[in-house]
Amino acid sequence: MEREPVAAADLSALPKPGLLIGGEKLAEARLGHDHRYPATGEVTNRVPLASAVEIDAAVKAARAALPGWRGMAVNERRKLMLKFAALIREKKGDLARLATAENGAPQMQVQGLPGLTAEFFEYYAGWADKIGGEVVTTWPGPAFDYTLEEPYGVIGVIVPWNGPVVSFGQLTAPAIAAGNCVVIKPPELAPYSCLRLGEIALEAGIPPGVINVVAAGPEGGEALTRHPGVDKLHFTGSGATAKKILAGALTNLTPVGLELGGKSARLVFADADLPSAVRNAIACVISNAGQGCISGTRILVEASLYDSFVADCQQALEAIKIGDPRAPATVMGPVISQAACDRILGFISRAQEAGGRLVTGGQRLGGELAGGYFIGPTMFADVDNRAEIAREEIFGPVIAFIPFKDDEDAVRIANDSEFGLAAYIETENLRRVHRLAPVLEAGGITVNASFFNMCPAAPFGGNKQSGVGRIGGLAGLREFTRPKNVYLKM
Repeated sequence: MEREPVAAADLSALPKPGLLIGGEKLAEARLGHDHRYPATGEVTNRVPLASAVEIDAAVKAARAALPGWRGMAVNERRKLMLKFAALIREKKGDLARLATAENGAPQMQVQGLPGLTAEFFEYYAGWADKIGGEVVTTWPGPAFDYTLEEPYGVIGVIVPWNGPVVSFGQLTAPAIAAGNCVVIKPPELAPYSCLRLGEIALEAGIPPGVINVVAAGPEGGEALTRHPGVDKLHFTGSGATAKKILAGALTNLTPVGLELGGKSARLVFADADLPSAVRNAIACVISNAGQGCISGTRILVEASLYDSFVADCQQALEAIKIGDPRAPATVMGPVISQAACDRILGFISRAQEAGGRLVTGGQRLGGELAGGYFIGPTMFADVDNRAEIAREEIFGPVIAFIPFKDDEDAVRIANDSEFGLAAYIETENLRRVHRLAPVLEAGGITVNASFFNMCPAAPFGGNKQSGVGRIGGLAGLREFTRPKNVYLKM
């Protein structure tokens, strides 16, 4: 494994810390957090965090802006969203540097994220002037019945630290296209990119209060979930936190959309393009140091090629360059924090104690990387699907290899999980793909690719403990509208 020495964080693109409420920057608050650059552990800035007071102000700002935004001519709303998308593309370099500075993701991986965010705004701008209802057939007497698709009002959006740039686009774009205003809560671990995107929205001419950005910890998060002025919530994160959000939302019976974790299976069949399958299998460890909900962290391999495939993946993992996220050649960076290191190493230690076969990795990296939160890419082989590392979402650079006998056995193992976010199939047999896709218990199936397709036009979301609701496409737009029926007796 090659190691790239780590330079200090690039803070040149950092916005001045603050809370963006009603178009104004609040630079100080009662609560705060020392944000640390994961690659070195050094503090980048003291970040103000919203308490219940600032959350209340943000919700009130969104409610004040709602009549004007909802009532704006839809073609004007479309134009403003397209201008916002154009400015995101113009500032994509700064946004990519911000993404690295806040969560340590390598530049190689984040360069394309601002463009994807812009695509979400472009796609949903196209829907802004096409949202409509339907005429309903009535009986038994004559009547004219139709529906209106209306915005909820104020949407509380809680985004994750592992992908705030893309989450901002995935959720804010359909919400404001439908005429809603939003209060976005980035986490204290990654507070910068959402704030900068909120500033860019103002530069594009989106009215103050339509997009409010208030980084917060537990106090602010609870205040947002319990606020009576929030008409719907959408949360991306862990199942444990989701249960707390649902408990808070119960106060006002606020509807909640959830995009939660996963323990997705990748099914590798003997007829797969094996070099491609190896690259795809290890991508979930390399990308964002394994900190991704859609990662295929259970690698199910057909028995006839199991040993050789495990060996090929080991060789590929041990050849990657890990280290400085700012270096162009780095393909894997640190995990997010010291707490994440402790949690991930705990999983690894327990797996070894339980008799798991550690193939490679398993340690925190020292030397020139000792100051940061680096864990070597880790593989376990011959894993029982009932083992903890096959059941729990580790959210780190750890993958588990499990052999299977045939198609039926592969589906049985893949579905034996409380999660159901994604599933991956590696095969050249299209009949197999169409046979397995309906029976795999997952919100999305990906064939011969490393990750789930995040095209803005495609719906994304999970089943079982992986959440409810969908992001992307028409389904994602309808998460932020609700129908009203109008009945006219003739």
